[in-house]
Amino acid sequence: MPAPTPAHRRRWRDRLLLQEDLNFLLTNRIPRIAATRLMGRLSRWRNPGFVRLALRVWRLFTDLDLSEAAPARYDSLQAFFTRALRPGARPVDPDPRLITSPCDAIVGACGPVVAGQVWQAKGFPYAAAELFGEAARAAPFEGGCFVTLRLTSAMYHRFHAPADARLDHVTYLAGDAWNVNPIALRRVQRLFCRNERAVLRLRLTAGPTLALVPVAAVLVASIRLHALNVLLHLRWNGPTEMPCDAAVRKGEELGWFEHGSTIIVFAPPGVSLVEGIVPGRVLRMGEPLMRLSSA
Repeated sequence: MPAPTPAHRRRWRDRLLLQEDLNFLLTNRIPRIAATRLMGRLSRWRNPGFVRLALRVWRLFTDLDLSEAAPARYDSLQAFFTRALRPGARPVDPDPRLITSPCDAIVGACGPVVAGQVWQAKGFPYAAAELFGEAARAAPFEGGCFVTLRLTSAMYHRFHAPADARLDHVTYLAGDAWNVNPIALRRVQRLFCRNERAVLRLRLTAGPTLALVPVAAVLVASIRLHALNVLLHLRWNGPTEMPCDAAVRKGEELGWFEHGSTIIVFAPPGVSLVEGIVPGRVLRMGEPLMRLSSA
């Protein structure tokens, strides 16, 4: 087969850019919040026939695999998106020195937190303090590390404790509902800081404190946490600060997204990413994500 000529490469590049432009237009240049609220109402509609039809259509666009799902009859899209898994489908690494992935995900940007700055994509930095809502919340993670975990629409949508810990505080930050796919991350500055999100503070039994930042997105601005009797969504205005005191075991379910989105995990100095955590890696909940120092 002859090598592609520069003209061929330009045509493929132009086609790719056209597809990206169309994707960005259809998922971002719409009334994002109105569309997200509409999706919320639609997902709660109890109609098994509609759900079966929607899943047939969904399979045309995603690699949807329900072989690991707990047997269930989904009477709404919400029930489908928040489906549980069969017992044992996600073994959790028992090593107490390892912090495991809280969810099924594709690894996005990751690395050290330097001068309060982290990355959403190459060339697109943002301030950790802005993501957390104030500098004091982000300060413990200076010199530590972060990893962005993106859940696709076809993935398992529940998230779990990455270690034995106490969930002692949640901060809710209202915001927009931009798409959080790679196309949008390469185009919208400070996207995670613009979207609705929550900051979960986890004090590990082993010592350090982690932060999990679930970020909502277009069509998925609903986050449920078991430790709080409230559904976090675009119509909810607060309170912003929500103290709590919930002991959780490694692998225990913390909550869920109602469609799919992103969780950013922050760790302080003394915790490092395990080997092989690089952008594009597909992870399952319970697999090693970070390692505590021997000290």
